[in-house]
Amino acid sequence: MTSITLVSPCDGRHLGEYPLSSAAEITACVATARHAAEAWAGVTVQRRVDLLSALADRLLTQVDSLVECISQTTGKVPTEALLGEIYPVLDALTYYRKHATEVLADRHVATSPFGFPGASAYISRKPFGVVAVLSPSNAPFQLAMLPMLTALLAGNAVILKASELGLPVARRILELFATLDLPPSLVQSISGGREAGESLIDAAPDLVFFTGSLQAGRAVMQRAAQHPLPVILELGGKDAMIVFDDANLQRATDAALYGAFCHAGQLCVSVERLLVQRTVHDALLQRLLAGVSALHVGPHGDIGAMTNTRQIDLIRAHYDDALAHGAQASAALRIEGRWVWPVVLWNVHAGMRVMREESFGPLLPVLAFDDEAEALRLANDTEFGLNASVWSQNIARAERFANRLQVGNWAVNDVIKNIGHPALPFGGVKRSGFGRYHGAEGLLSFSQPVSGMICRSSLPSEPNWFPYSPERYAVFKHYLDFMHGKGTVLQRIQRNWPALQTFRRYSAYVPGQYWRNFKRMLSWKRNHS
Repeated sequence: MTSITLVSPCDGRHLGEYPLSSAAEITACVATARHAAEAWAGVTVQRRVDLLSALADRLLTQVDSLVECISQTTGKVPTEALLGEIYPVLDALTYYRKHATEVLADRHVATSPFGFPGASAYISRKPFGVVAVLSPSNAPFQLAMLPMLTALLAGNAVILKASELGLPVARRILELFATLDLPPSLVQSISGGREAGESLIDAAPDLVFFTGSLQAGRAVMQRAAQHPLPVILELGGKDAMIVFDDANLQRATDAALYGAFCHAGQLCVSVERLLVQRTVHDALLQRLLAGVSALHVGPHGDIGAMTNTRQIDLIRAHYDDALAHGAQASAALRIEGRWVWPVVLWNVHAGMRVMREESFGPLLPVLAFDDEAEALRLANDTEFGLNASVWSQNIARAERFANRLQVGNWAVNDVIKNIGHPALPFGGVKRSGFGRYHGAEGLLSFSQPVSGMICRSSLPSEPNWFPYSPERYAVFKHYLDFMHGKGTVLQRIQRNWPALQTFRRYSAYVPGQYWRNFKRMLSWKRNHS
């Protein structure tokens, strides 16, 4: 097979033929990207910001056609394409325009004038070089553009390997970058499935950024380890929404419906477990049942189509398993082509597949708990740790509880939206992956710290240089006690004074340098004790 034919999950519309990249073409892409990366690394951060900020105008000018492309490619309804894919990119561009230069600036660090006389030190940020971005099909615009922009602002070249189901959107992304005044081959794209991803990793980029399932993430990490290459993995979730008995039940109901069924549940941060305090469980469940029956499925409704037909089989398996083990459902599972109607499940228990495996579809299991301790145990009883939300009108209590959750991100009295905050780092713990992007931490993740020290000492020799002697060994022991031992500065001076005086001989070549260093050292020690 040399090309792939794609049709829309919405209406079967032909979306085009996309040639698959060969291993030789992918290797050539990495080679040309490496040359582009060398040129781009020499461009100031402010200049990078200025060049990439022009994307905002391009996005706003083309917003309707981009929404149409995203909707036809993924099956999501237009409003979700607008708010879930394009808006976060615009928000990120604004954030980076204001903060990227500051985040990536050199950072000077304190230096002990006694141990490092005449020296200064700082940390600079350097790009990795070539970054491979492997993006998924469920949000092919946002989940490609955000890591690509972050990598570019940090000074890297980027090669996008989009999901084969997201190639129409990947093509539009490349067209957008082509309108900017960037070095040739700085932004490239390859096409294909798993084999293309493997070839890209084997071509040895300098960093691999992957968003996708746990199983695929394991394969990426294993492949990258052969070279070895650093990886950032953004994997799946089994996100819990915890509702306490003092929560605003109507707001919590509306949030649960949105959090579970937005894009037909095809988000890594979808609400996949709804934990409700037992005293309000029945009341909230009745609101959920009324709400789910009012949702409209269809291209102009609330819930769109399934992007990947293979996911429908897993949804059916989770639904059947739950009912076989005693769960009740708001309705029989209804599937028509790529359209799956949302279902609320209750009388579930933690052993069911729908409570343990990522469904990635429109199923919402509801489980009761009695107290905070049980809620915490249930929420953390998962191999995943991506996002969560806590619902209570007692904000202090909710925040305290949220900080005990084993997740990379959480929100109180809101759902999903927290991951779109441009200044908040996003990523998971446990088997939801590692590494962060978004915000300052994202820029730092796509760059490497380089430490530098400059010595301006006029001494002909340093105390720690050769030759060694028993006398010097004793002096250094006193020095360690003076710098790090117990007691006040004065007490440490008194018990180590004879040894400290020997440092004069090492600085006697420069009149007054010893005493200048000694005074600076006392000041430094007071500030760092």
